[in-house]
Amino acid sequence: MQFGLPDLDLSPGDHVCAMYFGTGQRDEFLVPYLRSGLRSGDKCICVLDVTDPGMLSVLGHGLDIDDALASAQLEMSGAADTYLSSGEFDADEVLAFWETTMGTALASGDYAFVRAAGEMPKPLRILPGGIDAFMAYESELNTYLAEHPEQSLLCMYDLEVFGGGLMLELLRTHPRLLLGGLLLDNPHSLAPEDYRTSHRVDPS
Repeated sequence: MQFGLPDLDLSPGDHVCAMYFGTGQRDEFLVPYLRSGLRSGDKCICVLDVTDPGMLSVLGHGLDIDDALASAQLEMSGAADTYLSSGEFDADEVLAFWETTMGTALASGDYAFVRAAGEMPKPLRILPGGIDAFMAYESELNTYLAEHPEQSLLCMYDLEVFGGGLMLELLRTHPRLLLGGLLLDNPHSLAPEDYRTSHRVDPS
């Protein structure tokens, strides 16, 4: 499957991490990713922390974006509403969101593939343990995607907001990286069980 950028291909079950600076850089890869999915007849789910008012306009070039929204081929939601709906981050709730949304789309018979994108919400910076919990969830997504390969998930991190301190954890939790217009296999990614072991607290 085409990612949407030149010479970049997706595979079923891909879990991709994209790091960028600002919404301008984000939309340079996010818009082609969604456009390619809409043109291919994929279900597209987009969870954004910050929406550029011009993004939907650009996304709609050559596409009937109003029809895509009305038919729910394209679903847009806010990151805080999705990831922090109870006021804190709950990995089980978010995994249930993906399972329900993806499962409903596939069960409808209208879509053979779900293309999702999620942006890390800014409020996680100030929630106690929020970022650690989110990284653990990112690791568990690898098990989820292996069980549900009828989708791809693009995880988006604005380094203007979160800085480079997350880099190591992002490398440990994502099998593929989008960097500089290249989609790369990541040799530093850990299996979920290995990630859990590496973060286990020694009771002594």
